[in-house]
Amino acid sequence: MPFLFSAQKMRVFMLAGQSNMNGFGYTKDLPKDLKEFKDVYIFQGNTADDGDKNGGVGKWDILKPGHGTGFKTDGRNNMLSDRFGLELSLAKRLKELFPKDKIALIKYAKEGTSIDSLAKANFGCWEPEYRGSNGINQYDHFLKTLSLALEDSDIDKDGKKDEVIPSGILWMQGESDGGFTKEVAEKYYGHLNNLINLMRASLRKDDIPVVIGKISDSGKNEKGKIWAFGEIIQEAEEKFAKTDKKGAVVRSTKNYKYSDNWHYDSAGYIDLGEKFAEEVFRLITK
Repeated sequence: MPFLFSAQKMRVFMLAGQSNMNGFGYTKDLPKDLKEFKDVYIFQGNTADDGDKNGGVGKWDILKPGHGTGFKTDGRNNMLSDRFGLELSLAKRLKELFPKDKIALIKYAKEGTSIDSLAKANFGCWEPEYRGSNGINQYDHFLKTLSLALEDSDIDKDGKKDEVIPSGILWMQGESDGGFTKEVAEKYYGHLNNLINLMRASLRKDDIPVVIGKISDSGKNEKGKIWAFGEIIQEAEEKFAKTDKKGAVVRSTKNYKYSDNWHYDSAGYIDLGEKFAEEVFRLITK
């Protein structure tokens, strides 16, 4: 994929994972300063099951509320939902931290997805080697999203080529791998490390910063624990942040309230975006 260089600097951040990356916040809960954006753009790949050839299609647009769960696109028109994820507060904070740069977000996330193919159930998996029925999985949808987004040499449509600067990978996932078996959970660090390395390679930037959102547990079931092996996933996420020179973890998730058994409330997603922005900025500038 070509990277074009000119005076028009565009910092690009990749957002990927499962439902808490997709976002279950309600747009009706948003403060005014998260409803309108200038010089912030988003390409969200269409969510699809493993094997679906329509996954990853999308189009660039100015960031607006509605890129949470329920968002759809056919590659020509974006259909916003009444939900949002961390992208809004992330963008606002990134604009504060990089006031001279335009910001672009590339997002692909799907509810319920695991990395390990054994835990995919009916949702899908990110395991790059998983071939399924026709060789297409969630990682393939991510790659297609990335490729289609970066084909555009003029993201902001101002008639000038953009200097595209891949600046960070943001990953929020792990719940599904922590809710299956202990054996699957214990493989999570290896699966995560392999997936991140491949994502970096797809951007031709081995030292691109990576921020992981640490999973948490609502405790909202009869056992008081949704993810049976969630602590193993948390340890793997901490290990990644500790051992990767350009890795970090967002830990504030442990304090969030939930709108249901699995998803943060609106305030949680707003805080999550801010924390991701601050961590990726720290990694970029350290």
